[in-house]
Amino acid sequence: MKLQAHGIETDLPPGWEGRIALRTIPGPGAGASSQPAARSFGNEGERPNPVVHLANFALPEQRGDFGSGAVDVMTEEHILVVLFEYGPESLGQALFKRKGIPTPLTPNMFSPSALQRTLSGQAGCQVFFTVENRAFCCYTVLGRQSAANRILPQANATLAATRISPR
Repeated sequence: MKLQAHGIETDLPPGWEGRIALRTIPGPGAGASSQPAARSFGNEGERPNPVVHLANFALPEQRGDFGSGAVDVMTEEHILVVLFEYGPESLGQALFKRKGIPTPLTPNMFSPSALQRTLSGQAGCQVFFTVENRAFCCYTVLGRQSAANRILPQANATLAATRISPR
């Protein structure tokens, strides 16, 4: 299945789901809004950038930028890949010096200490990079660190099939 939006496209393997969406940014007076606060991320006035969620399990409709909500339902054979785009002010920063989408991800890149929120048995990996003059973080979560050798090949194939165009 092909997934495409906001200058990002990928081919998902069978059994995978994905979403590409713009971050929801609170508008003026967001505190008085009837919209739930959990749906608004970022800072008022911020230019919304795409967030990509790719997973080998059913993605919950309500998820945070870095997979909160999704990581809570993961089992040991699950993997979540997030491509989070940062603003143009990040270009040229040392953190984003790596060029191109990171692949292959290897088991030794993962650690529980790299998780946004520690959940028993899970491990994460963060790789910051620039492609087509756009700055990203590839944040990947393994449902069980010991399953890395079994589940990383599909994630690597999905990342290898991902293309990012200039804005």
